[in-house]
Amino acid sequence: MTTETAASLPADGAMRITRVTLHDAVLNQLRDMIIDGRLAPGARINEGQVGASLGVSRTPLREAIKTLASEGLIEIIPAKGAIVRRFSESDVREILEVIKALELAAARHVCERASDGELAGIRKIHEDMKALYGRKDRLGYFKLDQETHSAIVRAAGNAVMLDAHDKLQARIKQVRYGGARTPENWAKGLAEHDAIIAALMARDAERLITILGQHLDGTVERIPK
Repeated sequence: MTTETAASLPADGAMRITRVTLHDAVLNQLRDMIIDGRLAPGARINEGQVGASLGVSRTPLREAIKTLASEGLIEIIPAKGAIVRRFSESDVREILEVIKALELAAARHVCERASDGELAGIRKIHEDMKALYGRKDRLGYFKLDQETHSAIVRAAGNAVMLDAHDKLQARIKQVRYGGARTPENWAKGLAEHDAIIAALMARDAERLITILGQHLDGTVERIPK
């Protein structure tokens, strides 16, 4: 695997070219394999096989495994090695309960404090996400879905809140990705995001809190049992 470059388009419309390190490239690939189920919950990560599939040696792969273990996606078990973490329904409900509390607290702050540029940036992420929906790119869509939620919390301007949210959101990415497996669930999730963005752009805190709360409650119900 060679070092990659990535292009991003921020809210100001200027193209940025960022260089992706080997570590980040391996990390992103391994994370995607967990999120989309190629590495299923409970599966042991065979370093030789996974490294060969990614075209890298064991050293960068092990570094990526350590990072994902810190995110909570992987467990490192003595005598067994690295295992994709399996979450119970109770685990997921408890994590989403805290995520919901953080996002609802952030929602009010964002409506009151965020700049017009920050709101425009969140709307841009949403529009890019809708384009991926049109192309039926479910993994790409999911990543921007998650980034929309992160951007809302980020715009609240509370670093402690953002750190807690990022860690919890990372932990259950694989589980949440499964919530959009059916066309009906995917379409429903997109419609809810449309309503969230409309309330956000209107700076209607009460409506945003209501819609966002309903959306996160629905996330629990959409997760495969």
